Amino acid sequence: MSARVLLVDDDESLRVVLQKAFETEGFRVSHLMNGAAIEERLRTAGADVLVLSSDLPGLSGLDVCRTVRLDPVLSRLPIVLLVPSGEGQLRLTGLAAGADDCLVKPFSPIEVVVRVKNLLRRMNPALLDHMLKVGDLTLDREAHRVHRQKREVKLGPKEFKLLEFLMRSPGKVYSRSELKASLWGDDATVDERAIDVHIGRLRKGISLGKADKVIRTVRGAGYSLGDF
Repeated sequence: MSARVLLVDDDESLRVVLQKAFETEGFRVSHLMNGAAIEERLRTAGADVLVLSSDLPGLSGLDVCRTVRLDPVLSRLPIVLLVPSGEGQLRLTGLAAGADDCLVKPFSPIEVVVRVKNLLRRMNPALLDHMLKVGDLTLDREAHRVHRQKREVKLGPKEFKLLEFLMRSPGKVYSRSELKASLWGDDATVDERAIDVHIGRLRKGISLGKADKVIRTVRGAGYSLGDF
């Protein structure tokens, strides 16, 4: 199952940008506009991490942090608090209230995603086991989705499996026989030259219509995914 993010902020434009950034990295995102229904949503729908603004209308993000930390069911939920520009002191207040991390606006959406990933690696690393990332390429094994430069890449099943194999060891050169084994096992009826066909399709898919050398041909040796 992909990691679930509950995103709470009354700024719709920020929610949209953050949701896109999280979904590009394979997260599933739900959102709320205020803090009043957070605890109920967490209990009914669940979440693996809570990302919320400190200055929510009604129940503030700080109050939500304190409430969650006192709840025996939710107390271990990772929380990232978003603090308004010019309110840097609130960062310390947020940490004291129970947030695991705080970011002061403005920030880049990808920074929020990175902070969340770092939290999950420490607190629940199994949630990220299905994700592979090399440079601007992201592959989600469970959702069977690939993104590059925040754009989804459509691949056939063989090309997906081939990319997954290459992404496990970026920079390593694999022979055609090794790549063939990754796709068909010991099937002797498959010609190794079939790998060239699938590499060509994979290149076309992940290049986004541009000429690049993400997948490198090494003469006499095989193929390698660039290690960026």
